[in-house]
Parts: sequence; structure tokens; C-alpha cells
Amino acid sequence: MENQEFLSEEKKSKESNSTFESGKPTPAFVTASWIALFVGMAAYCIGLWNADMWLNEKGYYFAILIFGLFSVISVQKSVRDKQEGIPVTEAYHGLSWFTSFVSILLLIIGLWHADLALSEKGFYGMAFTLSLYASISIQKNVRDLRLHNQKR
Repeated sequence: MENQEFLSEEKKSKESNSTFESGKPTPAFVTASWIALFVGMAAYCIGLWNADMWLNEKGYYFAILIFGLFSVISVQKSVRDKQEGIPVTEAYHGLSWFTSFVSILLLIIGLWHADLALSEKGFYGMAFTLSLYASISIQKNVRDLRLHNQKR
């Protein structure tokens, strides 16, 4: 009787781990990633909209956000491609990393020299970081879901 209960528990455990073993992201993680991206980008853009700065400064910070998002997605894609054996040139891989660091550096330099309160600088830094992380997570989810659907 105990063996049957143990085997039943083991079977349930294996079934609950099937999502993990398949590499398919959970709906909760996919949703959380999209929400994080929306919240980060919306907070950053609303902060820019309401900021007391010149339009060219607002454009600078917005361009850094878009540049950073594209750069980290490129890093995630090139790293993942290399991991899966898909050919990636070293030039593209290196350029992706370089542009990601440059976007972060440009934000740091811009905020360092900006006439903003420390709390505002921290706000932009955190919203930027949240947006970059969320875009990496979304790119990962897209790849994982595509691979999972191809295996089926």
C-alpha cells in the first residue's frame, strides 16, 4: 500500500515537472515579463513627459531607452544562437555586447550631468534597468515557446 502511494506521489511530481523539463516558460513568467516591460517603459516615458527639461534632453533619454532595449535583445539572441549551434559572427556578437554597455554608459553619463534630484536620477535608472531586464526575459520566452512548439 505504501509503495503504491509513493509511486503515485512520484508520478505527480514528474507530471508537475514536465513544464520545466520541456523548457516551456510558465504563463505566469511570460505575463510577469510583459508586465515588467510595460511598467518599466511606461514609468520611464511618463517621467520624461512630465520632466522639466528641454525637448532635446527628453529625446536623448528616449533614444537611450530604445537603443538599450534593442541592444540587450541582440545580446540575448546572439548568445542563445551560439548556445543552440546557430552560426553567429563574432563581429555581431561583440557589437551586441558593446552597444549594450554603451547604452548603459550613456544613461549613466547623462544622469550624472543632469540637473535632476537624486530621486529622479534613481527613478530613471531603475525604470531603465527594469525595461532592459524585461526585454531580455521576453526574448527568452519567445525563443523557448518557439522551440517548445517545434518539438510538438
